[in-house]
Amino acid sequence: MRLSRYFLPVLKETPAEAQIVSHRLMLRAGMIKQASAGIYSWLPLGYKVLRRIEQIVHEEQQRAGHIPMLMPTLQSAELWKESGRYDAYGPEMLRIRDRQDRDMLYGPTNEEMITDIVRSHVNSYKDLPLTLYHIQWKFRDEMRPRFGVMRGREFLMKDGYNFDLDEAAARHAYNRHLVSYLRTYERMGLQAIPMRADSGPIGGEDTHEFLVLAETGESEVFYDSAVTDLTFGDREIDYDSVEQCQGILEEFTSKYARTDETHDEAVFAQVPEERRRTARGIEVGQIFYFGTKYSEPMGATVQGPDGKPVPLHMGSHGIGVSRLLGAIIEASHDDKGIIWPEGVTPFHAGIVNLKQGDAATDSACEGIYAELVKAGLDPLYDDRSERAGAKFATMDLIGLPWRITVGPRGLASGKVELTSRRTGESEEMAPEAAISRLREVYAGVA
Repeated sequence: MRLSRYFLPVLKETPAEAQIVSHRLMLRAGMIKQASAGIYSWLPLGYKVLRRIEQIVHEEQQRAGHIPMLMPTLQSAELWKESGRYDAYGPEMLRIRDRQDRDMLYGPTNEEMITDIVRSHVNSYKDLPLTLYHIQWKFRDEMRPRFGVMRGREFLMKDGYNFDLDEAAARHAYNRHLVSYLRTYERMGLQAIPMRADSGPIGGEDTHEFLVLAETGESEVFYDSAVTDLTFGDREIDYDSVEQCQGILEEFTSKYARTDETHDEAVFAQVPEERRRTARGIEVGQIFYFGTKYSEPMGATVQGPDGKPVPLHMGSHGIGVSRLLGAIIEASHDDKGIIWPEGVTPFHAGIVNLKQGDAATDSACEGIYAELVKAGLDPLYDDRSERAGAKFATMDLIGLPWRITVGPRGLASGKVELTSRRTGESEEMAPEAAISRLREVYAGVA
C-alpha cells in the first residue's frame, strides 16, 4: 500500500472530547470517526487492526475445537421473554418494534438465540460436547458512553457458548476457554490477568474477567503481584486433556486477583504485604459457567445415556474484539503515538523515502516494497512529497513496529536504516539484510 493512495486522515490537534490516550491516538491516527455518541465508523487503518485481532481470536478458538458461525444482530423478543431476561435486562438493551408490531431487540448477547438453535437440532448426548461461537456487532445503550471504543454503545464481540451433558464436562469447557484466552491475549502482546468477577446480567455460578492493567481502566482491581510474573508462552496444549486445562486454570487463578465487586479484604490480607497491589484494569473478556440457567426455562434437553431427558449445562465466553484496540494502545504507546505489537500491527513495516522523485531512492523503495510483499509481509510505503520530519511523525503516530528509511546518502554506500518503533534503535544495513531481518521477526510471530 502506498500512502499517497491510502485514506489516512491524521489529525495534528487532539480533539477536545478525547479524554484518554487510546481515544486521542485513535482519532489522531485516523483510525475511527465518531458517527454518534458511542458509535464509530472504522476507517481503513483501524479496520485493518480490527481484522488482525479478529483473525487471532478465530485461530485460537478453532485451535481449542470451537466452531464458528454467525447469528443476526436483531433478535426476537420472544426468546428473551422465554428465558425471563427481557424485562430483567434493563435499559441498556435497545428494544425495537417492527412494522408488524413485533417486539425486537438489538442483541447485547446471544444466550437465548444459541440455546434455541441447539435445542432445535441437538437431541442426544452423543452430539455433545459442543461449543459454537461467532464474532458479531452488539449494542448496549450505555448511559454515558465515553473513552472512544473502550466504552462505546456499539461494539464487536466474540461470544461463544458451550453445551455439555453435565457439570464436570461444562467445567472442562470453562477451563478450555480460559486457556485459549490466555493464548489469544499473549499473541496480541497483552498480559490479561484472569480475575474472579461478578456475573452481572449474564448470571451463573462461576466467572472470571480478563483484565489488562492500565491507569485508565474502569475497574478497580486487587491482586497478588506474583500473578504478573505468569506467562503462557508457546507451550502446546491438548485441549481435550481435563488434567492439563485444569492445571493451567489453577496456575493462573490460585493467586489472589479480584475485581472490586468480589474483593474480600480478609482473604487479601493473607497475601504477603509486599505483594499486595491495587490498580485499575481494562476488561477485555469474560468467561461464565451458569449450568442450566437458560436450558431449563427454554426446554433445551438431550436424551441421556439412560434414555431420559437431561437439561444441557452451559457457559458463555466473550472477548471484546473492538475494545481490545483501545486496551492495546493504553498498554503500548509513548508521547509520539501508538506502538503496535507485531501480532496486531496494521502494516508490518513502514518504508520512508527521504527524497521522493530521486531515481535511485524511488527504485530502492520500490524494490524493498516488492520483496517484502514477496515475503508475505504487508508494508506501507510513504511515497508522499513531504518533509522527512513529517513522514517520521506520521510513522511514529500510527505505530508500525518497524521502519525502513531510504535516503541518497545511505544508498551511496549500499545501506538503508532499519528502526524499531518500540526501542527507537536504528541500524544501517543492506536492503537485503533489512528484508531478511523483518522476515525473521515475523516468522516468530505466532
